[in-house]
Amino acid sequence: MKKSGKNLVVVAIVLALVVVATAYAAFATELNLNESTATIQGDWLIEITNIEATTVVGTADAGEPTYTDTTATFDALLNAPGDSVTYTVTIENKGSIDAKLDSAVFTPDNEMGSPAIIYTYENPAASLAAGATTTFTVTATYDESVTEVPDVKTKTITGTINYVQES
Repeated sequence: MKKSGKNLVVVAIVLALVVVATAYAAFATELNLNESTATIQGDWLIEITNIEATTVVGTADAGEPTYTDTTATFDALLNAPGDSVTYTVTIENKGSIDAKLDSAVFTPDNEMGSPAIIYTYENPAASLAAGATTTFTVTATYDESVTEVPDVKTKTITGTINYVQES
């Protein structure tokens, strides 16, 4: 009897293995991935959309500021010490990707430009969500402390604003 009890156990184990193997085979599926495609739909488009003289002090003339998608040009005429013109530049994120300010560098031409003209400026917003706008200002001022008309009467400023994808 001892042998037949062992035989029964062996037969039961073999039957259990056959049932498990059959169940596995019934539910096992081989998946094949063939040529999958990924598409990028994001758009990157940050542009200057407006520039206007927002504050004119004294007898200054704001001129006709102009802009393209990526450049802004100011044309201030400062007639007397204390005159100033402040321009507001609007930047719009027309794309679908959020952006962050990587750098904003404004460099007045102090070597060749008039020391009587002082530029002040501010950086645009640190982040610019898709579809959002931001503004920053640039001000040209005729130094109030100047007592004589300088020989050099112009001074330019160059600015580069660089946005990158926000992570």
